[in-house]
Formats: sequence, structure tokens, C-alpha cells
Amino acid sequence: MFTAATLAILATMLLTIVRALLGPSIYDRILAVNSFGTKTVLLIAVFGFLTGRPDFLDIALVYALVNFVGTIAVLKFFEYDDLGSGAYQDDDF
Repeated sequence: MFTAATLAILATMLLTIVRALLGPSIYDRILAVNSFGTKTVLLIAVFGFLTGRPDFLDIALVYALVNFVGTIAVLKFFEYDDLGSGAYQDDDF
């Protein structure tokens, strides 16, 4: 059962990589990379249960948080061309 799930996740990861490489816009590519990260979280969790090490779920959760924060940072960079908060300018000091 876990082996079939692992193979299905790998197949969808391959399709997601194709979408990331061929996406018509930058936002499609970012969405594909985010989906790939989500599928990686699933793969880590399924692999952990396949090998009898459910503690891999902790690693998967940390990777999910990193994936989320990374996606938000990339989207903010493409929207504002800056990762700073924009609350003050350098001239204020």
C-alpha cells in the first residue's frame, strides 16, 4: 500500500517538474515549485512509514514550514522587488 502511494507521489512529482519548467508565467512556475514541495512532504512522510520510522513525520512538518515561508518570500520578492518590510526608508535615520 505504501509502495503504491510512493510511486504515485513520484509520478505526480515528475508531472509537477514538467509544469515548473514549461509554465507560461512566473506565477505558474512558483505554484508548481510549491506543489513539488508539498509532494516532497508527502513523500517523506510515506517513506518514513514505509521504512518503519514514523519520526520522519517531524522532518516532513519542518520541511512544510520551510516550503511555506519560502514561497511567501519569493512571491513577496516578485511583487515588490524587495524582501524588506518597507516600514521605513534609509533616509529616516
